[in-house]
Amino acid sequence: MTSLPETTAPASAVIDTTTAKFRQDVLTASMDQLVLVDFWAPWCGPCKQLAPLLEKVVLESGGKVRLVKLNIDEHPQIPGQLGIQSIPAVIAFKGGQPVDGFMGAVPESQIKAFIEKHAGPVGPSPLEAMMEEAHALHEAGDATGASTLYGMVLQEQPDHVGALLGMAKLHLEEEDLEGARGFMAQIPEDKHTDPQVSVVQAAIDLKEQSAALGDLTEIEARVAANPQDHQARFDLALALAAHHQEDRATDELIEIVRRDRTWNDDGARKQLLQFFEVWGAMDDRSKAGRRKLSTVIFR
Repeated sequence: MTSLPETTAPASAVIDTTTAKFRQDVLTASMDQLVLVDFWAPWCGPCKQLAPLLEKVVLESGGKVRLVKLNIDEHPQIPGQLGIQSIPAVIAFKGGQPVDGFMGAVPESQIKAFIEKHAGPVGPSPLEAMMEEAHALHEAGDATGASTLYGMVLQEQPDHVGALLGMAKLHLEEEDLEGARGFMAQIPEDKHTDPQVSVVQAAIDLKEQSAALGDLTEIEARVAANPQDHQARFDLALALAAHHQEDRATDELIEIVRRDRTWNDDGARKQLLQFFEVWGAMDDRSKAGRRKLSTVIFR
């Protein structure tokens, strides 16, 4: 069994600072580790591009680097003293002194090279390395191994979104909707709008809808008895998707679009788009479905 390495990035690896706290957060802290100061402002587009890349590489450094963010609009004194004239600007501090820096929204590879120049090689944090292994096991069909690793990550970080989503997916694949919902409920509220969270929630919602429809044969009989019963055909599509007959599910929804695009406020097309979201935009089922849908819409 994989054991959790002891070295992890500290909770304070990424912080915001002020003029009053700059000495403690940057100068004093840089006596023990490399500190990067990100000078930014809310109106700065390139700053928004750079920030997530900076945070990612810093968190992957396993505690070698600290990232301190300073809003120059609220705290102009420090950047003025350092001669910062344009942003984004990143200054590296070591031993209480600025030692290097760069400006502009540079790519992740350049950020990593900059950090390694002053702090040595960096890589994924121990938790993220474990997440990568868990994802690989999940993809390979080893649900037990993946579950064990996701659980170990959650022991260290109970609100780790990736691990919670991984556990929710495993339970969903086992048709355990209650278990899947339980892990989704532990995801922090401010993460509920993240695309990955939305996709898993959509998959759970789809399973719940399908479970309430009843026997597949009965729904097929309803459609056969009245091909114009769009609700029956819609229900059939949901049931087929739940039984992993995605191509047939796609065809039934497209048939509704072909017969009556306005039915249920374009509900068939909207449901098909939800299928694509759950399956993944680059999934072969989604790509084939989009081609079929385009043929009907733009005929």
